[in-house]
Order: sequence, then C-alpha cells, then structure tokens
Amino acid sequence: MVELIQAALDMGWPVLAFLACLFVYFQVSISDPVKKKQATFKTFIGMIAAFMLLMAIANYKINFFANSRLLPVSLAMITALAFMMGIYFTNIGALFKIGGFMFLVAAGLSGYGNWLPQVEGGFPPAEVKLDFGSMSAQQLADEGEKIIFGGIGQSKVQGAIGKGQCPLCHGFNEGFLSERAPNLWGVPDRAKTRLDDPRYHKGKPGDRDTEQKEASPGSGTAETGQEYIAESHACPSCFVVAGFGVKGTNDKQSPMPAIHKPPISLSLGELAAVDTWMYVREGKEAPSFEEITKAYEKFIPEADRPKQQEDKPAGAGGGVLATGEEPVDQIFQKATCVACHTIPGIAGAVGTIGPKLVEGTNAPTRIKDPAYKGTAKSTREYITESVINPSAYVVKGFPDNTMPKEFGKKLSAGALNKIVDYLSQLQEGKEPPKIS
Repeated sequence: MVELIQAALDMGWPVLAFLACLFVYFQVSISDPVKKKQATFKTFIGMIAAFMLLMAIANYKINFFANSRLLPVSLAMITALAFMMGIYFTNIGALFKIGGFMFLVAAGLSGYGNWLPQVEGGFPPAEVKLDFGSMSAQQLADEGEKIIFGGIGQSKVQGAIGKGQCPLCHGFNEGFLSERAPNLWGVPDRAKTRLDDPRYHKGKPGDRDTEQKEASPGSGTAETGQEYIAESHACPSCFVVAGFGVKGTNDKQSPMPAIHKPPISLSLGELAAVDTWMYVREGKEAPSFEEITKAYEKFIPEADRPKQQEDKPAGAGGGVLATGEEPVDQIFQKATCVACHTIPGIAGAVGTIGPKLVEGTNAPTRIKDPAYKGTAKSTREYITESVINPSAYVVKGFPDNTMPKEFGKKLSAGALNKIVDYLSQLQEGKEPPKIS
C-alpha cells in the first residue's frame, strides 16, 4: 500500500498541487460564504477523486506484469470516484453515474476472471518413451506404482487409480479385507503356494475345471511363482481363487479382464514394472526384467502383445482415460466400466460387481428414494453425480466405496457427456440406442 501511495504521488503531484492552489483560491477570492463553502467542498472532493484515479493508474502500472490478482482494484477505484463525482457535480452527474456503472460491470467481470485458476501457456512437455529394460529395480517399481495408482506415493491415497485400474477390485495393503478380488499384499510368496492348490493342475491345461483352460493355445501352465503371476494377468479365468469368481459360476470364471488386452492394454514392459513394484514394496528382491518378461512371453503370443505407448507426463493428458473424441463404447472400455457393470448395447459390458446401468429407468426412481443423499433433479444430473460422487446413492445389494471417486478427474468433459447421453437413453426392456 505504501508503495502504491508513493507511486501515485510521484506520478500526479502536479495535478494535486494545482487542485490545492484552486482550493486556496476559493478560500480567498469568493466572499459569499455559501458559494465559498460549496466551491471549497467540491474542490476537496475533486482532490480525493484525483488521488483515487492516480492510485488506480499506479496499481494498474505496478501489477500489470506481476503474478497478481489486484488489477480489478483499479476498476473498483474508478467506479467509486465516478459515483462520488456524480453525486457532487449534479450538472453532469448522469454522465458520471453511467460511466461508474460501466466500470462496475468491468470490475466484476475482471475480478471473476482473475479469481479463476490461471493456466500458464506454453509448449507441452516432450513425450518420452520409457526404456523399462535399462531401469533399476527401484525405477521399475516407481513406474509400476504410477501404472497402478497414477503416481509415486499414490499407493497410500484412498481411491487413487492409474492406467492399470487394479485398485478397482484389488486391495494392496496388509490386513485389508478385499471383497471383489484377492488382496495382493504378500502375493510374491503366495503365488508359489497357488501352484500346489488342488484346483490348479500342473498337468495338462485341459484338466482344469475352469471356463478357460489356457491363456493361449500351447501356453501350458505356470511352474514358478512369477509365471503364476504372469498367467493370472494374461488369463484371469485359468485359475480363480476360491470365493472370487463371477457369481453363479462356482469360481470357474473371473470378473477380471486380461490386462494386456483392451481396454487396459499394458505392454510387457509395463507388466514387468507392475510386478516389480509388488516385490519391492514388500522389501523383497524382484526377478530381473528379463525373467519377468520371459514369464509373460510364455502366456501371451507375440501377436497379442500390445506395443508400448509413449509416456505422457502429468499435465499433458497422461492422466486422462478418455478424451471424448472416442465413440461411447470405447469410452466405456477405456474407463473399464465394462469390467464392473452390465450396460445394454455395449460389447463385453457384462460385469456384475456393480449394478446394471439402465439409468433412463433407474435414475427417476432413485432420486425419489429417501436414502438418496445427492442434489440431482434430473436423470442427466443423477448420472453425472453417480460418476463423480458414487456415494451419493448406493444401490441396495452393492457395498459403498466400491466404485472409485476419481473418474471426475480421469474423464474429460466430452467423455463424461457422451456417457451421460448414452446411459440416460437406456431403459429396462427397450432396445439400446445406436452407437454413433
């Protein structure tokens, strides 16, 4: 403030000096007490208005190139002096008031614009293709944590979810009760014991009492703990841990998708990073990158191995699951909605972990339910709210906190709008809309 006043005085002292002389002149030259009082008072008001104008100009000059949100203060000062001048100079008061109103509107709009978060422009960071094979175990583990949870250190954040989508179903912390899929704490040691499970056959894959016998023709069965982990990722239904199969299949079918296939499509390098993290985070020595990738090569034919995509740094679109440019069925795939929900008209969307999404029928009823804690008034609002804040209404028969609360950040506005458009048209017993 001191700097602002000093700048105003330095810039406008001739004007203020002139008005001061005018003030003295009225005191001396005008003999009529009433006129002298009026002239003196108006000159004093003019001095205040002039000083406010000088301060407004000084504020604008000082803060124009600074990272400051004080620029609207200049407009507010000009607004105040315009209304003040309009009151005391009645002959041109209307003009001052109109100008003041214009500056008031400008100050409001400018203030709102400066209040919004500011984004600095510039070129996006360069995209880098990671060389997983040359990384140390710790570097691989860090990349694995990014793939699973979206960033280093995010494994301790509830609801964090990355490209791998693993936290949708699995627990990762010791002692955590995982309801939809096995808790992966201790999996480096536990994987070896799975091979001795009577339901896991070390002989021919055809002997397995599961829906899918082998990951690919001739892939065989796992012989080591790491090979078991690799097979579990490539062929989740080749062996289903007791109690975690799709309901009604007697643990013969797993709800988990093969994560080297769409919509997740992890490359062998990314799979190796994920596995390495599961060893390193428990303080165990991880198999080498070559050993892990060799295990995956046993179960994933070369033609089915996805190519590694360039790594996109945070802020360059790397954390977004869908941009909205894709058809709606691809958005459902990329967001892995198909793994948990049954969605009429969407291929592969037969999940049973979450409720069936016929929201054109469901939403109006749920909004009226006394258990509803949200604020939606329409079907579209309810669907949007369900994606961003799933706990606003928990469908009976499905536990709360099953669906992550990160999709509001992971889906673009365009992608979310396509999801809402499609789901709002789905009604029980009616044909789903065509996918454009």
